[in-house]
Amino acid sequence: MSFINLPTYLKLTVVSVVFLLFTGCATTQIEGEVNNDDPIESTNRVFFNVNETLDKHLIRPAAEAYVSVTPTPVRTGITNFFSNLGYLNVILNDFLQGKFNQGITDSLRFLYNSTFGIAGFFDVSTGIGMPANDEDFGQTLAVWGVDKGSYLYLPLLGPNTVRDTTNVAPSILLNPLFYASSIILFPLNAVNAINTRANLLEASNIRDEAALDPYSFTREAFLQQREFLIYDGNPPVSGYDDIFDQDDDEEGVLVIE
Repeated sequence: MSFINLPTYLKLTVVSVVFLLFTGCATTQIEGEVNNDDPIESTNRVFFNVNETLDKHLIRPAAEAYVSVTPTPVRTGITNFFSNLGYLNVILNDFLQGKFNQGITDSLRFLYNSTFGIAGFFDVSTGIGMPANDEDFGQTLAVWGVDKGSYLYLPLLGPNTVRDTTNVAPSILLNPLFYASSIILFPLNAVNAINTRANLLEASNIRDEAALDPYSFTREAFLQQREFLIYDGNPPVSGYDDIFDQDDDEEGVLVIE
């Protein structure tokens, strides 16, 4: 299961406590072969199993019930609404990454969807040439040259990296829901969490059917998706240059550049 949208105070608490835990674990030598991206795999797997158990017995059944009683157009509108609320974080990171034209376009997208789209329930911007972008502070740090650090699987929050955990604070502080009263915040967070999980039902079904090791499958899929986002859909391809990059004096082989 991917990220679960929790109340904002709980997000901060979980990330802070678990980050300290992982920092301590990172100083402990792990026996056997160590994955460079996942040096604390044994601890990550514990949290993965906890999440999977919670999902199996609570979150997934709630999401399936929600899908059975909620028409697709309504679920789409709810997804649009919460995506629009979180879009200020996208706009900020557009500008932090130096994507000024995209930042201006995304600002207009947020304005149009918030007004003409009735608080974001309707995505009116995509149809007029302003599709959604996906930027966050983890991607910004990557653009600035910060290494991703080790892979982390956080309880309740799901897959992450040390670098990407920095996105928690701005995503919370830039979301208007953070400043709403608890009477409004808690029910909306619950709806958001269930709706998010409902959107992931098909993907999790595919994973469960195809993956021999769901943990490894989730980790590799997450890391590849993050690289895809950081490079805006054009990640570098390694392992091919050496095949063609040969000196043309060696056995008369033509150099292909």
